[in-house]
Amino acid sequence: MKIEDTFRVDLPIEEAWRVLLDIERIAPCMPGAELQEVEGDEYRGVVKVKVGPITAQYKGAARLVEADAAVHRAVIEASGRDTRGQGNASATVTMSLTSLSGESTEVSVDNDVTVTGKVAQFGRGVMADVSSKLLAQFVECLETNVLGGAAPTPDESPPPVEPVDLLRTAGAPVLKRFVPAVLLLAALIVVVILLVR
Repeated sequence: MKIEDTFRVDLPIEEAWRVLLDIERIAPCMPGAELQEVEGDEYRGVVKVKVGPITAQYKGAARLVEADAAVHRAVIEASGRDTRGQGNASATVTMSLTSLSGESTEVSVDNDVTVTGKVAQFGRGVMADVSSKLLAQFVECLETNVLGGAAPTPDESPPPVEPVDLLRTAGAPVLKRFVPAVLLLAALIVVVILLVR
């Protein structure tokens, strides 16, 4: 299933490229996600999601398979799995940057997502809606804490990661029908957005 989205950053294209590929710097901006380790071109982390009192955790990994600075295009292969073994998904994500002016850049993200099990019951509309809402939260944090804020001092420890609240993100009507699938879907989308940027 293809999910496409775009966002804009107020940076020249070369600087935007450097910032968006600095995974460790921007990782704290993705709701519910924590980057745990980097080994070569592979990034590993966890995503916490919750629905009401229920909290679940998912492990994800992604590998940078292409990063072409000349055309500002990156390709990431990512996967996520419920730590209890109740589902998985994978994605190939392509990110392309286009200069809008000397001071702003448009970022296009093309996700080719493969899901199995209950997540496969979702239509493209629901998946795109959850993805769009999570991306908006990511961009808001990016603008506030990375692009507009000072770098943290070495003594500062990062705040604890709060789970993605799916009641707020996806909406109660969707969750009543697809709670397990929404949990896995949101985890995959979080992992993909975290790791592609």
